[in-house]
Amino acid sequence: MLQPIRHTLKDQTPLYVFVSVLFLMGVVFGALMVNALTLEQQQDLSRYFGNFFVSIQEGGEDFQPMTYWQAASLHLKWLGLIWLLGLSVIGLPGILILDFLKGVLIGFTVGCLVGQFTWKGLLFALVSVAPHNLLVIPALMVSSVAAVGFSLGIIRNRVLLNRGGGIAKPFLSYTGLTPTMAAVLLAAASFETYVSPSMMAWVTPMLQQALIRG
Repeated sequence: MLQPIRHTLKDQTPLYVFVSVLFLMGVVFGALMVNALTLEQQQDLSRYFGNFFVSIQEGGEDFQPMTYWQAASLHLKWLGLIWLLGLSVIGLPGILILDFLKGVLIGFTVGCLVGQFTWKGLLFALVSVAPHNLLVIPALMVSSVAAVGFSLGIIRNRVLLNRGGGIAKPFLSYTGLTPTMAAVLLAAASFETYVSPSMMAWVTPMLQQALIRG
C-alpha cells in the first residue's frame, strides 16, 4: 500500500514542485480577489459574517455544520475526479485546474476573514480552515502528482514512443494510491465534523466583538 507513495515522493519531485506552485498561485489569486470586491459586496460579506457568528454561538440556521458523510463525500468526489482525469491525456489540464481552484477557494476564504477581522480573522481561519486542510491538501497534492505522472506516462508510451503494453503496472500503482489518500481524507472529514465546530465556537466571541466595534 505504501509502495506507490514512496514511488511518487522519490521519483516525481519536479511534479510536486510544479503542482505546489500552482496551488500556491491559486491561494494568492484567491486572496487578491478579495481586494476586487466592491464596497457593497464587502458590506454584504460583513453582514453575512455577523449572522454566521451569531448562529455559531446560538446554533441558528445559518450555521449548519456538515455531517461526517457530507464532508467525506465532498473530499472523496474531489479525489475521484482527479483520479478519473488522470486516466486520459485530455484530462491533464483538468487536474491542474482543480489544484489551482482549490488554492483559489482557500485563498479567498482566508483573505475575506483577514480583510474583515485582521488578526482575529486569521485566528478564525486557523481553527476553521487550516486544520482539516493540513490533511486534505497533501492528500490531493499526492493524488494530483500521481494523476499527472500517469497521464504523462500515457503520452510517453502511447503517443511519443508509440509503444504497446507496459501500462498495467503503472495503472495498478496509480490506482493503489487512491485508497490510501481516501483514508487520509476520511480522517480529515472526521476532524472537520467533530472538532472544527467546537474550535470555531471558541474563537467566535472575539470576532463578534470586532463586528460590534466596527
